[in-house]
Amino acid sequence: MDDTHMRFLGLVLRTLFLIVVVVVTARVATPQNESLWTAYDTPADLFRIILGATVCIVVAFQIFRYSRNPADMRNWVPIGLAVVPLAVICAVVIW
Repeated sequence: MDDTHMRFLGLVLRTLFLIVVVVVTARVATPQNESLWTAYDTPADLFRIILGATVCIVVAFQIFRYSRNPADMRNWVPIGLAVVPLAVICAVVIW
């Protein structure tokens, strides 16, 4: 593979991983026993929602803020090939 394809593959794998992280974080941050509208009654659920929303926003912001350095994107190819399937498995188990 040439350099352009490796950079694109690294970008795709990084983006997929971050999307899965946002989905898993949003799922974990939802209230356990209540609806979203009654979560303010329980401080633990309210804190979980606020913290989860903050993490989702930060990670979603990182999806659009990537390094322009070609070496950084090439580094994501082996990392992404290892981490993306594990993240998807984790998302399926948590769901």
